[in-house]
Amino acid sequence: MSTLIVHEWIARTGGSERVLDRMVGAFPDAPVLCLWNEDAGRYPHREVRETWIGRTPLRGHKALALPVSALAWRRAGAALAADTVVVSSHAFAHHVRCVDHGRGVRKFVYVHTPARYLWAPELDHRGARGAAARVVAGPVLRALDRRRATDEMSIAANSEFVRRRIASAWHRDARVIYPPVDVERLQAVRDWSEHVGSGEAQVLDALPEQYVLGASRFVPYKRLDVVIAAGEAVGLPVVLAGSGPQEQALRSRARQARVPVTFVDQPSDALLYALYQRALVLVFPAVEDFGIMPVEAMACGTPVVANAVGGARESLDAPVGGALVEDFAPRELAAAVHAAADRDRHQVRRQAGRFSARRFDAELLAWVDGGVPAPRTAGARG
Repeated sequence: MSTLIVHEWIARTGGSERVLDRMVGAFPDAPVLCLWNEDAGRYPHREVRETWIGRTPLRGHKALALPVSALAWRRAGAALAADTVVVSSHAFAHHVRCVDHGRGVRKFVYVHTPARYLWAPELDHRGARGAAARVVAGPVLRALDRRRATDEMSIAANSEFVRRRIASAWHRDARVIYPPVDVERLQAVRDWSEHVGSGEAQVLDALPEQYVLGASRFVPYKRLDVVIAAGEAVGLPVVLAGSGPQEQALRSRARQARVPVTFVDQPSDALLYALYQRALVLVFPAVEDFGIMPVEAMACGTPVVANAVGGARESLDAPVGGALVEDFAPRELAAAVHAAADRDRHQVRRQAGRFSARRFDAELLAWVDGGVPAPRTAGARG
């Protein structure tokens, strides 16, 4: 039985790429099909095919390519034969269709989210500006996307939050398989500060003894200004780890803060994990479909203050892994930070184990082994 793995585009980093890595490991002989590949050395012993978009100026321009990617996916699979298609989709990869040689094609779609451009534009950090975005947001493409979702396929969502979005957007039900987090690797090291280079060790040594941590790309929807507000609310220094286009705006906000704010630029994995281990709490204000960083922090024993809206609330299972906030006002932020800081760090570590990579592998294979049931509809659940 031949298997094909399909993924939107292959970036160097990203949560969906972690899922793709595990899919590639689970199906060792399966080629990979993507719109384009930005990390050519990622799978050195695997055939990775690109669609025709990868040979055009649209390559790498995600928002601009999106309006035509639905068509690209339909064409891309038409020349390929496979008995089983395993799709990693956060835009239109689930539109892919492969040749049926009479044995039937089993299609399994792992959904990080239905395309945010279409179904949740208020949560898409690239925004809904420009001609391309207006095309994407149009009713024609939404209708097409919903129609493709009626194809015979089994759907898995990466969280209950996304499962509800699938029901609302596509009127389809889905099972939930949480994404893989390398919990075992994180917990195998007692002190990650012993694994950083000399330059990063100096960064660690210069940090305050106790601090509130924010870590992500510096983009508006991550709401790292809320991390600074949380530090102010409890009178503790703040550490912001990452990089991105909003850095100058965040530095401007930091200069006005009532507490010290330290920026750690592009930390290595080891340094990030050491920052987790030393932080009082991780503050995670973004509305995410799942949220891998909160699980990483919990794996290091660090409780999390997360937005009550989004998939992160599922990983916390508050109060076990931390605290949730519905309002970013100072009083609520202070209460959440204090509540999270009081959590039992051993229980926090155990909570993270629910999202291990090995657990994902087992659930992925059990899902595919189970076959494709008849499509089930679901009422719009918001």
